Amino acid sequence: MFISIDEKAALWFTKEFEMKEPISIRLYPQYAGFGEKNKGYSLAFSAEQSSDACYTQVLNGITFYVEGNDIWFFENTETYLTFDELLKEIQIYYKDTSVIH
Repeated sequence: MFISIDEKAALWFTKEFEMKEPISIRLYPQYAGFGEKNKGYSLAFSAEQSSDACYTQVLNGITFYVEGNDIWFFENTETYLTFDELLKEIQIYYKDTSVIH
């Protein structure tokens, strides 16, 4: 599991959630949409404190985290969150790191 969040994406979260530091953002799978990585699931975000974080990353005063019961969504995957200047929104890309024999 690897999650990369660029500086501009982190700034987007600060503006989108209109919060001052400290900010905690939960990354989790949501059963909705078409889902690029897991069919029927898409990556969702919420501003809330963790109750069982198994993964955390701090960037610009924002703690991004994944709860233990959501780890399955990120397994064998590199997840990249970037900010698209043209669209003015977050873009999410996945890279499968599982090895198929």
